[in-house]
Amino acid sequence: MDELLNLVTQKAGISSEQAQKAVTTVLGFLKERLPAPIAEQLEKVVAGGDSGSGGLSGVTGAAEDALGGRFGKK
Repeated sequence: MDELLNLVTQKAGISSEQAQKAVTTVLGFLKERLPAPIAEQLEKVVAGGDSGSGGLSGVTGAAEDALGGRFGKK
């Protein structure tokens, strides 16, 4: 998460406190709207896990279909 916060701070030119609020808001929004298996993977990626797999390893079947549908690829 620190890496994401640093990136947002640098790219947006905002304070670390503002970046924390922005990242927390966006992550909360995504977790509420994504299918549960994908939201769980998002949480792992942000926490620093699954870095070697692109972050969405194990997302198959219904979750994969739901994600594709969210982005117009079903």
